[in-house]
Amino acid sequence: MARFLITSALPYINGIKHLGNLAGSMLPADVHARFRRLQGHEVLFLCATDEHGTPAELAAAEAGQDVRAYCDEQHLIQRAACDGFRLSFDHFGRSSNAPNHALTQHFCEKLEAAGLIEERTSKQVYSVDDGRFLPDRYVEGTCPHCAFERARGDQCDNCGRLLDPTELKNPRSKISGSTNLEVRDTAHLFLLQGKMQERIRAWVDASTEWPHLARSIAYKWLDEGLIDRAITRDLSWGVKVTQEGRPRPGFENKVFYVWFDAPIEYIAAGAEWAEATGGNWERWWRTDKGANDVTYVQFMGKDNVAFHTVSFPVTIMGSGEPWKLVDRLKAFNWVTWYGGKFSTSEKRGIFMDRALELLPSDYWRWYLMANAPESSDAAFTLEQFQQTVNADLANVFGNFVNRITRFGASKFDAKVPDGGAPGDLEAKLAKDVAERITALTRHHEDMEFRKAAAELRALWVLGNEYLQVAAPWTAFKTDVDYAAVGVRTGLNLVALFAILAQPFVPDAAKTVLDALNIPEASRSWPKAGDTGLLDTLPRGHAFTPPDVLFKKIEDADVAAWTEMFGGG
Repeated sequence: MARFLITSALPYINGIKHLGNLAGSMLPADVHARFRRLQGHEVLFLCATDEHGTPAELAAAEAGQDVRAYCDEQHLIQRAACDGFRLSFDHFGRSSNAPNHALTQHFCEKLEAAGLIEERTSKQVYSVDDGRFLPDRYVEGTCPHCAFERARGDQCDNCGRLLDPTELKNPRSKISGSTNLEVRDTAHLFLLQGKMQERIRAWVDASTEWPHLARSIAYKWLDEGLIDRAITRDLSWGVKVTQEGRPRPGFENKVFYVWFDAPIEYIAAGAEWAEATGGNWERWWRTDKGANDVTYVQFMGKDNVAFHTVSFPVTIMGSGEPWKLVDRLKAFNWVTWYGGKFSTSEKRGIFMDRALELLPSDYWRWYLMANAPESSDAAFTLEQFQQTVNADLANVFGNFVNRITRFGASKFDAKVPDGGAPGDLEAKLAKDVAERITALTRHHEDMEFRKAAAELRALWVLGNEYLQVAAPWTAFKTDVDYAAVGVRTGLNLVALFAILAQPFVPDAAKTVLDALNIPEASRSWPKAGDTGLLDTLPRGHAFTPPDVLFKKIEDADVAAWTEMFGGG
């Protein structure tokens, strides 16, 4: 048994997440966590809401709420959406909780002791009309590199270059739109990332199990040269800046930058989990406490990669303490809505809460992973969603389960039949199934989700093709024993297919396995290469045909949803 620490990029507290956010981090992390558990490995799967920063303050003000009350409410909403999508977190924490505050302050002190923190007076944009300093992302203007007119003060969404707000042309306040801006002096703490340049590059060089997307983004930042970054902000909501356990002089009205404290919440979520369960979080996170044998896997969208391959490693490596570093980083491109962006304000796209109002989570889980944006951006369209669900889930998997369980119930008294002996057809099927399970297992281990979904579908197709040839409904009229072999093999395939489907469609898989009366202890991942998987159900084992697993999506549904959410 191995140990896997799995984290998903933290969903920001400001608003429910859309299907692209789900597909780019939380959902694939869940599929992998479920797979590793089924293999019998020990898994700690952590996530949390990212709750600090100006967007939370502004959203709370717009909602007429205290920022803490706003975050309390939004955390529950996001947790409910995650539960609805059956995301199997061992703990879903909050970056505003005490463990993250303590750890963030601890890391700052360690980094300062190591000579990697420096207090500097810098120029920052101040909005006279708003009466406040503006955090980087709340200054908008024209990018000096590509002339994009809606570049943020921290990064241009068009060319991807990191920016300082004072570089923007024609800057304006995103809060009020005011152009009455001044550049004033303000003191901040800077993380001296440049001092860690070569150490970070050597670490990235050694991280050979990262996909090309993650490595290319890391090298882009390194090749451009790491710059020192301010890790404090002029805000009231966030982790307070301390020194030796007391408020730092001159920083009483400042907090740590959200991108400094948010990744630390991965570790803090482990501490929260330990508080809630009595577990030992240090054996997962500290190599001097037993984490040497842990494989740490991170999942995130491509826009988060740089912070996780450079900034966060600077923090934990620079502390000089034995923290666990990521071993495998799975990065995803974006899911788009008909090639464009999801937009709440423009009512473009489907968000997690609305998706669950339309259909059960398995429909969305299957489609998003079968079309995971691994090698390029993937456009979500309702028409392709309809086609995929109907073809894969309703026609192939659902139809197979329905046909064989109903026939077995009607002709063999809802029990696994005992007659007949398997022949050449079943031997070839067993060999083909074993080979495909070997491939499926490899794709899961490599975190290649599109390939894993395609391999699982191919297994379902094998089952349907077998039933077409064996045709137990025809054989039953003249050779009951031969029909019994077909039914028995088919029922074993139903059980096997449901076991293999658990990472992708957990609710449907559980429905099938419960209907077949498969004990929990017998639902683990099969061994690769096992050719005895088609004869595991005991003769006489009772079952109940499940209800229809997946209803088809009709053209009328697509038309109605297009009206609701926009479309092509």
